[in-house]
Amino acid sequence: MAVVSRDLPCPPEDVLRVLADGWNYATWVVGTSRIRGVDEQWPAPGSRIAHSAGLWPMVLQDVSVSRRWDPERGIELEAKGSFVGDANVAISVVPTAGGCRVRIAEDAVRGPATLLPEPLRDALISWRNRETLYRLGALACRPST
Repeated sequence: MAVVSRDLPCPPEDVLRVLADGWNYATWVVGTSRIRGVDEQWPAPGSRIAHSAGLWPMVLQDVSVSRRWDPERGIELEAKGSFVGDANVAISVVPTAGGCRVRIAEDAVRGPATLLPEPLRDALISWRNRETLYRLGALACRPST
């Protein structure tokens, strides 16, 4: 399982607010190009975000499903990727003295990505999720206007 974390200079509530807004998903999740729809109940367990991955004209239709939502600690998702397969993703947010620490733990559970040796799979997922955390932090910690 690939695990990456990043310390952010904003309160946990700011990060959790971004996670709770499904329409922001494509802004911070690397590889997601657009949002096609968000269930009204998002991020309640069982609710879904319909999104696309890739660049036109090679766009794939994917879905992410909330498996667990804790409005004070984070979210667990099942990301259903048509090309690489499905992954379980857990994003946790904990307070720190200077803001918060955000941690993403992810692993492929079905599909072609599971055929990669675990060290290679973890390296690729970690590389992607470091950028994901950078983008999530940019959204969460931006000054309000």
